[in-house]
Amino acid sequence: MDKALEAVGPRLRALRKEREATLADLAATTGISVSTLSRLESGARRPTLELLLPLAKAHGVTLDELVDAPPTGDPRIHLRPVVRHGMVHLPLTRRPGGIQAYKLIIPAGEPSEPDPQAHEGYEWMYVLNGRLRVVLGEHGFVMRPGEAAEFDTRTPHWFGRAGEESVEFLSLFGSQGERAHLRAKPKAKGGSGATG
Repeated sequence: MDKALEAVGPRLRALRKEREATLADLAATTGISVSTLSRLESGARRPTLELLLPLAKAHGVTLDELVDAPPTGDPRIHLRPVVRHGMVHLPLTRRPGGIQAYKLIIPAGEPSEPDPQAHEGYEWMYVLNGRLRVVLGEHGFVMRPGEAAEFDTRTPHWFGRAGEESVEFLSLFGSQGERAHLRAKPKAKGGSGATG
């Protein structure tokens, strides 16, 4: 039990940073002081139910996810969608840190104006449905279903609908230095099978 409680602080910090929220933002949302939040994240304060309930709600996770409760034998994943910047984010990974996987849905509507942002990390995207407009540095392009892209997120980037229809895509995001490693099926011995 002590190990589970010790892991709460780093998990809280990872969830807050994933949401790109400051301690002041979280304090305003939960009613918990910045000082208490900081001490919880650093492990200097032991978490209580009264503190964990508003934090779980603010982060959009269950208490079980927050304290990394042992599995119950139920293999189902209960996705908790979060709406950020007009996009629905469905987290597909359940642990803080490491590479994070998301399914993102941009609902149908008018295309929006690009507002490129940069931050630490590396991202890989794969379009499932619709057309995804991507601005990466000085370049812009449209991705269609079945297309993938990967880039260093320190390059200013933005993505949105290419038209009015909705877009669905998968995203793998890792902190700087963490990249998705994709392996291709090895070539059959003897080359491509062409005769010469």
